[in-house]
Amino acid sequence: MKTKKTYAVFGLGRYGTAVAKELVENGMEVIAIDFEQKIVNDMAACLPVCKCADVTDAEVISRLGIGNIDIVIVCMASNLEASVMAVTLCKEAGVKTVIAKCANEMQQKILLRVGADQVIFPEKESGIRLAKNLLSSGFIDMISLSKDVSLVEIDVKKEWCGKNLIELNLRKKYGFNIVAIKKGEKVNVNINPEQALDAETTMIVIVNTAKLGKLK
Repeated sequence: MKTKKTYAVFGLGRYGTAVAKELVENGMEVIAIDFEQKIVNDMAACLPVCKCADVTDAEVISRLGIGNIDIVIVCMASNLEASVMAVTLCKEAGVKTVIAKCANEMQQKILLRVGADQVIFPEKESGIRLAKNLLSSGFIDMISLSKDVSLVEIDVKKEWCGKNLIELNLRKKYGFNIVAIKKGEKVNVNINPEQALDAETTMIVIVNTAKLGKLK
C-alpha cells in the first residue's frame, strides 16, 4: 500500500530547487526535471532523481511516468508557454494535483484555466514554505515562527465534529495551543472551549514542528 506521496518538480531555478530540496530532505520521493543539462548536473549531488528533459513533450511525460506522480510543481514562470503545456500534459496524463508558479495575475488566470489546481506567486510564498505545506497533509497553511515552532491553520477532522475543545483535549493529545477559531473570513480569538466544532470550522494553532506528523 502506498504511504508516501510522490512529487515531480519541473524547472530548477531558485524556487524549484528550494521546493525539491525541502521535499527530498524530508524523505519524499521527488523527480526533479529541467531543460538544461548543466543545471541538472549541478543539482545531481543534492537531488537523487534529477533529469534533463522537455516537459512540454507528451512522449517525455509518458516515458517518465509523470501520470503516476501525486503532485507536480511547475516552476517555469519565465516561460508561460512551457508552463501552460506542462500543466496541460500533466492533467491529461492523470496527475491529481498540479501546482504552478506564476509571475503575474494574468499568468495566474491562464494557468488556472488550463487546469492548474493551485497557482503560486513566488514573491508571496517561498519554495520552502510551499514544500512544508505539501508535507503537512491536511493543513491549510503553515508558517514557521522559528526552527522549532510553527503557526498552522488546520481543518477540523471529521471525528472532531460535534465535540468541544474540552472533550477533545487537543493540547494533551497533539501538543498544540489553539490561538483562534476561523469560520469563513471571520476569525475569533475569544475561544469558547465548550462550543462544539463543525466541518466549516478551521483552527489556527501554535505547535512544535516536530509534532506535526501526529496530525496527518
